[in-house]
Amino acid sequence: MIEYYKTVNNVTKKVEELEPGCWINVVAPTEEEKRFLTEGLGVLPEYVQESLDEEESSHIDYDDDYNQTLVIVDYPSAEEAKENYSFNGKMTLQYTTLPIGIVMMKGYIITISLYENLNIEDMANGKVKGVHTEMKTRFLLLLLLRISQRFLIYLRQIDRLSSLTEYELHKSMQNKELIQMLGLEKSLVYFSTSLKTDEITLNKIMRGKLIKLYEEDQDLLEDVLIEIHQAIEMCNIYSNILSGTMDAFASVISNNLNIVMKVLTVITIVMAIPNIIFSFYGMNVDGLPYPSWWVPTLIAIVACLIATFIFKKKDMFH
Repeated sequence: MIEYYKTVNNVTKKVEELEPGCWINVVAPTEEEKRFLTEGLGVLPEYVQESLDEEESSHIDYDDDYNQTLVIVDYPSAEEAKENYSFNGKMTLQYTTLPIGIVMMKGYIITISLYENLNIEDMANGKVKGVHTEMKTRFLLLLLLRISQRFLIYLRQIDRLSSLTEYELHKSMQNKELIQMLGLEKSLVYFSTSLKTDEITLNKIMRGKLIKLYEEDQDLLEDVLIEIHQAIEMCNIYSNILSGTMDAFASVISNNLNIVMKVLTVITIVMAIPNIIFSFYGMNVDGLPYPSWWVPTLIAIVACLIATFIFKKKDMFH
């Protein structure tokens, strides 16, 4: 899918045809659309390929011959969990990060991604103020600011979801809550890795060697860096909290298992006493005292009561 947008009278609108100074949004392009990008617009094929690679990490490239700059950054993505998990009637979310490529070339700025994402939708729907498609550097920085803000939004969601999952774990130690906690912990690892690579890319942009920075863009770039640093700190804090929570619940589960095994062991010992006594009186030998049925029964009952009293005294049934 290829869409064209252009800012007219400070309003970004969708246009039907390619115009100078417009923004070209490309999502999951077909082979024909890829040829249009490379042959029609002159975008370097490797730039298109890198932008559509899910495993591509954040970086910045510049080609002197074609005067094109590629900036790849990771943005956060949330989708409903594949497993049928829900809390309070709501489906849980799983989080990951995906790359998006921004190609800056003469006359156009092009965003290339493999999936639709909310950051591009916000830019296209006018939810981001100050967007001018002809100002490529400003557009890039506003998109990066929106992505960093999206990281913060999802981090707060992860924190609320982890608190809700922890509350559910207090009520019942079920596998689905533990798996959900593991999924959140994995999401934070993804976020932390992507945020650090995005920070490296932003620092390269801040040097101004690969992308020309204008004076009015300096404050915007500093805002983006502040948001990224805040997201990194929040990610580290939530990751430590979640890791500590997982360790605590692992200890609780292990302790509960030990208690169950202890109670079962005590019950087994108490139940084994009558079996031992009846085994003596069940042997085919002479000389046992009082060879009547009520004698071993009485001895077994007394022995069980004594063993139960001793174990109760030592608090072995809790």
